[in-house]
This record gives sequence, structure tokens and C-alpha cells, in this order.
Amino acid sequence: MPLGDSPRTTEDIRAADPLGADALLAAVPAMNADADTAALAAALRTLLPDPGRAARWSVTDALAAMRDLGILLGSLKRHGVQPLAAVPQALPVLELLGHRTDMIPRDTVHHYTTWNPPGPRRRSYTGHPTEARLQEAVRMVFPGLVAALDDCGRIARLEPHDPAFATTLDRVGRHVRTMVDSIDLTVAHVPPEYFALTLRPYFEEVDVAGRPYLGPAAAQVPLWLVDLTLWQCDRPDSAYDAFLAESLPYALPAWRAFHARHRGGVSAVSRLSAAVGREGADRLPPALTASAQALGRVLRLLKTFRARHLGIARKAYREDVRLYEEGSGGAPVALLRSILDLTRENETMVRRATVRRRPAGAPVGPSAA
Repeated sequence: MPLGDSPRTTEDIRAADPLGADALLAAVPAMNADADTAALAAALRTLLPDPGRAARWSVTDALAAMRDLGILLGSLKRHGVQPLAAVPQALPVLELLGHRTDMIPRDTVHHYTTWNPPGPRRRSYTGHPTEARLQEAVRMVFPGLVAALDDCGRIARLEPHDPAFATTLDRVGRHVRTMVDSIDLTVAHVPPEYFALTLRPYFEEVDVAGRPYLGPAAAQVPLWLVDLTLWQCDRPDSAYDAFLAESLPYALPAWRAFHARHRGGVSAVSRLSAAVGREGADRLPPALTASAQALGRVLRLLKTFRARHLGIARKAYREDVRLYEEGSGGAPVALLRSILDLTRENETMVRRATVRRRPAGAPVGPSAA
């Protein structure tokens, strides 16, 4: 599977219906509205394929099948029923699909958003337009994230004196801007109370063979892979590192490979700081100045995204509204504040590295003030 699954592959998964589930899943919102766990369990039993047949499916069909079974898993758990306690024969199918796709044995944010067909075939817990808007807001992030990670991989191979370092960072910034647009769309169309009270219960963890697996949370969108190459790979933080370790299994296979390649590397912030430190004079080469400015711009965008995300989370999990102490990605709101602070610290570090430096050729003396 390529880094972020190609548009053609995505369309194939959306179009696939290997379980013949379209008609039955259209009734799931009504089952959920009635908290009809008997009907939900019966639907799960009805859709379960023969394991021998499922073993012959393509990865595309296996991903689509997990998408469709996942809506029922989350629905049952929302109403207090562990799905595999109610339908134990689902276990070998979930394990087979997880193995076939090299992903966890339940649905993820990719199944719920990117691989979910739009329009009348949309898989939904509630059927409410606000749920559809949230799915669209998350879905719109992925093309930009795929492109950003391609460029982050290039940045990891470049030195800050190379003019391509700055131009590549500027492309990353344009891709990250999509994430800011996405969260603005969420703020405009998804009230925090709706998420906290209506949708959040569907993202509860489900036990599969004695191990809990989180539901398809937006926190599984791996913006942390951008952090990895820009500043995180050589700047450990125990709380953030623990969150990454728990989040990694929910990522696409190629994104887990990206993490393995860049973990323990030298971050863009560290390489820039070292390059600036090696300049003995108070003037920086223009290419190095451009690299510092470009890196600062990307970090400011990440800071903007995280500040807005924190604002949403605080509203959704305030004490008089929340049903849960932790977010749907398994982390407390305090971690979002911590990651925002870490992003801000790295942006400040980049700014301070160059604050007393002038680009080579800049005027000296009173006119420079």
C-alpha cells in the first residue's frame, strides 16, 4: 500500500461492497436511535462472511468489509454491548481482515472517513448531517497530509543551506494549511456538545481477543508524523512519546514504515540550529535565512492548528458537558496543551536562533534598525 493510498485505490474501496451491506447498513441509524442491540447484533451476524471466502478477497475488499463491520462494532459498544461477547463468531473474521490488510482487527479513522462512500451509501452511526460534516472535515485532511509526508521525507535528506530545504518546507506549509481549514470547518459546523454527547460514545474501545482497540477517532490522523521529521525525532517528551506508541498501530502500514525510517533521526529544527551555530559571523547566508523563515512558518501553522484543536477539545470535554475523561484517541485534553507547548517551544527556538543574525548583505548601522 503506498504512503497514503492513491486516489484510485480510495475510490475502489469506497465503491466496494463485498458483504452486500448497503441496504442493511442504511438501517443502522434507526437501530441506534432505538438502542436496538438485538437488531445490531443480528445485522453483524448477517454480514459476517465465510472466513474461507474472505481469505481470498483483495486488500480493497478486505478494507471495505472492515469498514462495514466496524460501524456495527462501534454501534453495539455505544449501547453497552461488547460486540464479540454478543457475536463471538466475528473474532476470526476480524483477525483475518486485520492480517490481510496489515492493520488492527477493527475499523480506524481511515475506514470511517476516507474509505467511506459519500452520498446515499455513506456508512453512519446516526445519519445526521452533522456527523457527515465531521466525516468530510476529517476526510479533506488526508490528501494534504500524504503530500506533506512526501515532502517531510525529502526534508530529512536535505541540509538547511540547500535552497530546496526552504522551498520544500513552504510546500509542507501549504499542505498543513488544509488541516487548519479542516478544523475551521469543524468549528463552524460541528458543535462541541454534539460531538461530546452524540458522536463520542460511538468511538469507544472494543475488545478483540482480550485487547482493547480504540474506535475511529480523528486523533488517529497522524499529524505527529510531520512533527517527527520537523522536531520530535530527537526531542523526546515522555507523555507525547507514550501517545505516539499507542497511536502507531492505528496508522497505515506505509505510515508505520515512515515512522520506523525517521525515528531516531536528526530533526529539521536540530539541523537548522546546528547550521546557524556553525556560522561564525553575525550574518547568515541567504539560503540559511530562507530555511529558518520557512521552518518558522510551518511551525506557526502547526501551532495554529493545535491551538484551535485545544479550544474545541476544551469545550467538548468541559466538566458540565463531557461523558468521558479522555478524548476519543485515548489521550486527555492536557496532552493537547502539552503538544501545543512543545510546538511553540520549537518555533521559538528557530526564531531565537536567527534573531541576532542578519542575512548576508543586509545594511549595517543605524539604517539597519
